[in-house]
Amino acid sequence: MRVPLSWLREYVDLPGDVTGRDVAEKLIRAGLEVETVEESDLTGPLVVGKVLTYENEPQKNGKTIRWCSLDIGKDEPQWVVCGAHNFEVGDLVVVVLPGAVLPGGFAISARKTYGHVSNGMICSSAELGLGDDGMHGIVVLEPGEGTPGDDAIELLSLRDDVLDIAVTPDRGYCLSIRGVAREAATAYGVELKDPADLTLNGSGANGYPVRVDDAEACSVFVTRTVTGIDAKALSPRWMQKRLLASGMRPISIGVDVANYVMLELGQPIHTYDQARLSGEIVVRRANAGEKLMTLDDQTRELDAEDLLITDDSGPIGVAGVMGGASTEISDATTDVVIEAAHFDPIVIARASRRHKLSSEASRRFEREVDPNLPRYAAQRVADLLAEYAGGTILPDETVVDTHPKPAPVTLRADHAARVAGAVITLDETVRHLTSVGCTVEAAAADAVAAPLAAGVHAPALAEVGATTVGSTHVEGADLLTVTPPSWRPDLRDPNDFAEEAIRLFGFDNVPSVLPAAPGGQGLTVSQRRRRRVATALVGAGLTEVVSYPFTGDADFDAMGVPADDVRRTTVKLVNPISDEEPSMQTTLLATLLRTAERNVGRGANDLAIFQTGLVFLPKAETKPAPLPSVAQRPSDAEIQSLYDALPDQPLHVGVVLTGALTPTGWWGKGRPAGWADAVQIARLIASVVGVEPVVKNVELAPWHPGRCAEFSVEGTVVGHAGELHPKVCQAFGLPARSSAVELDLDALIAAGPESITAHPFSSYPVAKEDVALIVPAEVAAADVQAALAEGAGELLESVRLFDVYTGEQIGEGKKSLAFALRFRAPDRTLKENEVADARQAAVQVTVDRFGAVQRVG
Repeated sequence: MRVPLSWLREYVDLPGDVTGRDVAEKLIRAGLEVETVEESDLTGPLVVGKVLTYENEPQKNGKTIRWCSLDIGKDEPQWVVCGAHNFEVGDLVVVVLPGAVLPGGFAISARKTYGHVSNGMICSSAELGLGDDGMHGIVVLEPGEGTPGDDAIELLSLRDDVLDIAVTPDRGYCLSIRGVAREAATAYGVELKDPADLTLNGSGANGYPVRVDDAEACSVFVTRTVTGIDAKALSPRWMQKRLLASGMRPISIGVDVANYVMLELGQPIHTYDQARLSGEIVVRRANAGEKLMTLDDQTRELDAEDLLITDDSGPIGVAGVMGGASTEISDATTDVVIEAAHFDPIVIARASRRHKLSSEASRRFEREVDPNLPRYAAQRVADLLAEYAGGTILPDETVVDTHPKPAPVTLRADHAARVAGAVITLDETVRHLTSVGCTVEAAAADAVAAPLAAGVHAPALAEVGATTVGSTHVEGADLLTVTPPSWRPDLRDPNDFAEEAIRLFGFDNVPSVLPAAPGGQGLTVSQRRRRRVATALVGAGLTEVVSYPFTGDADFDAMGVPADDVRRTTVKLVNPISDEEPSMQTTLLATLLRTAERNVGRGANDLAIFQTGLVFLPKAETKPAPLPSVAQRPSDAEIQSLYDALPDQPLHVGVVLTGALTPTGWWGKGRPAGWADAVQIARLIASVVGVEPVVKNVELAPWHPGRCAEFSVEGTVVGHAGELHPKVCQAFGLPARSSAVELDLDALIAAGPESITAHPFSSYPVAKEDVALIVPAEVAAADVQAALAEGAGELLESVRLFDVYTGEQIGEGKKSLAFALRFRAPDRTLKENEVADARQAAVQVTVDRFGAVQRVG
């Protein structure tokens, strides 16, 4: 929301010397998000000039310029060159003189052009920073709007700061000058001059006929009629300037007035050409097959959930989003029907997103508009049309109003102080709540104890002897009943009111107190091991990355995941950031591969990245989550129901390796990362948490068949590692033979021991033995290695595969596996016969289990 400071001053008596930045600081302290303050860099001299003479001079380039003499209040006329032609002798124009600087840092000096020395220039709206109005040429002032030599900066209020405020969803009332003025008045402790404080002169009945078929979606609908307007009349300059400063382009008097009132009060307005309406206006849901051409000249297929404004001809507007072209006002319009309504924010938000049509009206209705505003906004539009378009306001008015009144809420008198942990007196609490428009009453504790205990809104305390609370005389008030104003639908429970009191008290006045940590507590076993895993991976040369946890079908297709794969069953988001990624991730590899793709695309081919993050696995049956009351702590059953409604969210760790693991340099040739490196990283992760997984070859997307290792612990699969499929590398634009790892870190940690202790180091010498075994080709090397470890017994310190051989010497269907065995005793030097016996026992297990034959020589 763009807020010109001059417009804000109209409703708030700000100190004369405050700047836009001063006001922004106050509003930020009150909780608004002021993103920028645009300060005008315009400097004079900029004056009013009267055209005395001009000569049209055609140029060789086909352009005709005017050589003009101007009266700027001096003895001698000022001569300038002008390329525009929309002025005549006697007109008042805006003249910038040498030495001035126009918006954008455009310095003005006397310069020779088209054969003349131009001492300044005549200004257009765009050159004055009033918007791109080049089609209308230069600014021509109305007769009597100034005299030659007057300061045009002061006359046209050209030097104006503009605050750009990011309005959060709970502060929809600040999408208006009225709302921001209310916050500024509270911040400066001054009275608000409410622009909605108008005299309603409508009859409240017999206006243009209206029927509302869906009262829940449209609780208020008001129409006023203005006849005999001059649709070609120009909007007043001050209105055009405010619209431009607020980011809207002036169009016509009918449109400008509606937009102006929307910016001023926050109530979207729609105007209809009465001659183009057919029968009564009906507010209803769309029927199957209905279409509508909206004001942007797009024909839209309507959905059954769309709320429509219709007449006898059919749809004439998508309620709260955009009107239809069939009833648009034009230069021929004489009679205007004004619509001001209140629509359900969810209905409008869904329609806006469904049609991908975000308008100024929908932005406001989505955040909920003050339901008491429609009559006042319609009156304001009618008054402006009568004043500036020469219309006549008909006394008849249609008012449909079924909106419920705000419900009172009872809270402890010291609730704000307890929440903030600061000294906020009762007087301050009442004053702050009153300043935002709340009505505050006090009552004895026993009168409303039962409603409070039940966690429901208390009845109006006037029925139980309540007294109105002023800024004083509130001693002994144990409870307060607060009724929020109509423009604050976000104030619903005691904590909302506490937040209001605290923000006006000043968040910077709330002390920062560090809670005392109870002794004897620290990181859990799981937390420590997660940190050890991250530390180990960084130590191995990998870089940690963080990605968004969103995915879509395109990711699964690129990874070659089959249609029936369980990973394609995802948790869908109701309101995703991107339509291409509407689901929560079930694997880390999708986002990791996208990250790798982005880096490789920018020239970083050699990557070793990892990420730890949650994956979201939907349950087979999920009940809707309950909505516990905020009046007391949820019961254990309610808390359990909340957890039961959530998907399973195990913590995974993922790794992607691309390009060279070690680069080529003066030290020699580099080495590309391969599947073995991915498997080794997976083993490293498992070893850090104290687990020795079983590894076997499997086929699973996105890995290459035959180069994918499955890791399991006690029969439970905990992850995979290996080389990516070539088609996956191609789909993500990665170097060939890139590799990846994904492990269920929570499952690994759960399978690990409660504590990990270092093995004692023996100072006695190691005995080294190598053994080569011929086994069938389908036998996994990991199974042979496990058999050797089993047979060797306690003396075995390590066993490592160091060679695999196949060929004619071994025989078809067989392979030779060579292992390095290391034996050591903790308390003595091993004898040869002990080592030989342990070696033979290890080999015998492989013979019995796999039919292994020891290879000699």
